Amino acid sequence: MPEIVGAIGERGARGARGSIIPLLRSNGEPIALSHPSRPSHLPTYIYDSDTPRLLATPRHYAYVKIAEGCDYKCAFCIIPKLRGNYRSRSHESIVREAETLAARGVKELLLISQDTTFYGIDHGERGALARLLRALNRVEGFEWIRMLYLYPTTITDEVLDAMAESEKVCKYVDLPLQHASDAVLKRMKRPGTRGSYEKLLDRIRTRVPNVSLRTTFIVGFPGETEADSTDLENFVQAVGFDHVGVFTYSHEEGTSAHELIDDVPAKVKAARRNRLMKQQQRIVSRMQKSRVGQTVRLVVDGPAAEHDLVLRARLEGQAPDIDPLVYLTECDPAEFATGQFIQAEIVGSRGYDLLARPLEVNLSA
Repeated sequence: MPEIVGAIGERGARGARGSIIPLLRSNGEPIALSHPSRPSHLPTYIYDSDTPRLLATPRHYAYVKIAEGCDYKCAFCIIPKLRGNYRSRSHESIVREAETLAARGVKELLLISQDTTFYGIDHGERGALARLLRALNRVEGFEWIRMLYLYPTTITDEVLDAMAESEKVCKYVDLPLQHASDAVLKRMKRPGTRGSYEKLLDRIRTRVPNVSLRTTFIVGFPGETEADSTDLENFVQAVGFDHVGVFTYSHEEGTSAHELIDDVPAKVKAARRNRLMKQQQRIVSRMQKSRVGQTVRLVVDGPAAEHDLVLRARLEGQAPDIDPLVYLTECDPAEFATGQFIQAEIVGSRGYDLLARPLEVNLSA
């Protein structure tokens, strides 16, 4: 904390007499924190490629925020009130930052925002995300480009085609759906229905062969019944997601859902979450066993916490920090560098995770 306070004090804080010391870009220009055309109570700042940044991740991957804020009004979410309206960064700013990161040795670029597929729509730019993906695909140095936090109403065929045709863009769709019961989705103020979600997921799998699908759900939302919970379980079973995260609903002040009665007991919420996760574990276990014997491309993330002689790695269909891992065995860890891409053979599975043995060394680092 002292280091954070010190850094803020150096870059932008109140002076001894209460005057504001402006935050400055690397070129010495002040960073604007408001805009006269926006309501004064909503944030309007968004960083750009001139804003100094330090990587808080391992040096081989980095997150780049392509937009800030959100225009949706989901009942359980307070982000629009905290971060303001959706506002996209410029195409040029993102590409410049990506080029800088690639020059620093970053191999995997992760594009994030509150709704990544809404990128450019706030400026009336059709096809902006697809163009951005193709431009980033041409940046020298990257091995993988991954998108996180897509939205079911803004995934276009142009984006899916760019994903399928760009060799560096990961065939990976992170699509938080939140529920599958039409009644619950309506109370959540989420767009779409179970039927429209199933059509969307079929379209994604058709246009992007071998895509990995990740989603998250909220159980225990006000008014959720056992029938709603069963609908969700049936949906998950039918779709067969690669990765699923499940959260129990939290009654938060400032959200429109806070006006509803939090009528699902905590024990029931936990039971529904556990039941859904056990179901997903069985689905994933079958998927993982079917991978045994496959030759795959992996990125090495470094030593495993459990054992010094085992390395952590990931498939293209696994994002850092949130998805399962591949554990490399039958190898000398000293022969591998963090951020190195290798070929390996899947030799087994352990719950959500996979076991593999390297086939080649020093493919790329």
